[in-house]
Amino acid sequence: MQVVASLSELQIEQDTACVAIGAFDGVHLGHQALLGAMAARARAAGCAAIAVTFEPHPAVFFRGLQESFYLSTQADKARRIAALGLDALVVQAFNAAFAATPAASYVDALLTQTRMRELTCGADFALGHNREGNVDYLRRAGERLGFGVHVAEPVVVEGAVVSSTRVRQALRAGAVSEATRLLGRPFELSGVVVAGKQRGRTIGIPTANITVADEIAAPAVGVYAALAALEDGTRLQAVVNIGFRPTFNGAEPRPTCEAHLLAFSGDLYGQVVRLSFVERLRGEHKFEGVDALVAQIRADIVAATAILSPQAGG
Repeated sequence: MQVVASLSELQIEQDTACVAIGAFDGVHLGHQALLGAMAARARAAGCAAIAVTFEPHPAVFFRGLQESFYLSTQADKARRIAALGLDALVVQAFNAAFAATPAASYVDALLTQTRMRELTCGADFALGHNREGNVDYLRRAGERLGFGVHVAEPVVVEGAVVSSTRVRQALRAGAVSEATRLLGRPFELSGVVVAGKQRGRTIGIPTANITVADEIAAPAVGVYAALAALEDGTRLQAVVNIGFRPTFNGAEPRPTCEAHLLAFSGDLYGQVVRLSFVERLRGEHKFEGVDALVAQIRADIVAATAILSPQAGG
C-alpha cells in the first residue's frame, strides 16, 4: 500500500477509484467494516481502493492536543489499513488552510486526482469549511458530478455503537477486555526500550522501560497481562505495570510503562517493543516494602501465565 501526504502524490494504475474518508483513529471494528467493505467493492469494480485520513486529527486541530488522545500512531494506523486490502492511504495535513477549504473544492480535487466513482464515509461525516460537506451535500454533489456516496452502517457491540471515544473511555477505566471487543484485537502500545533506574533488576524481576509519547492513549494505572512482540518477531508473555512506582516513592510526572518479559533475558535497549494488553490484573498499590512487592509480582506472573498461555500457544 502506498502512503502519501497529498492527493496529488497518488500513483493509481486503475482508471477509477473508490475513496473512504475519516480519522480512523485506532482502526476499530467500525473502521474495519467501513474500509474492508469499500475495498471489496473496489476490487469487484476494478477500482483502486483509497483511504484519506488526517494529521493531526481534526479534533486536535480545533480543540488542542490532549494527553492520551490517539489510539494509534500514524504508522500503526497505516499498517492496520494496509491489512484491510487498500491500495493507498493519503495522510492529509489538517491545518488552517485545509480547514478553510470549501467542500466543493475538495470534492473537485478528489475527482481530479483519484477519478473517484464512489465516496464512502460514516453517517456523521462532513468535510470542508464549517463542515458544509455533510452526507446530504455529498449525495447532491455525487448526483451532479457522477459519483456515488456510500454511508457505512455503524457497528454495534453490547448495545452501543463502536467509536474511538468509546475505546478511549474503556482504556481510561483500565477495561482492556472491553477495548479488545471494540477493536477486534487487543489494544497495542509500542515504544522504544530505554534505560530505567534498574530497580527491577535489583529485586530479581528485570523490566523493559518503554517510552510512550504523551499524546498516545494508554490503559489506566495498574498491572496487566500482555503479550510482547520484539523486533525479530519473537512473542513473549509479559506482566506490564502502568504507573508511578509508589513503593519506591515514585514522583514521575506521568505514568511510566514497564514490562517484565517472561522467560526472557537479554538487552533490548533501543529496540521497539509492541505490547498487546489482554487483561487487567489489579490496580497499582504502595506496598510496605520490597519483599511484599516482589511477592505480589510473583503472584501477578502466575496469574498472567494462566491467562496468556492459551493465547501464546502454551
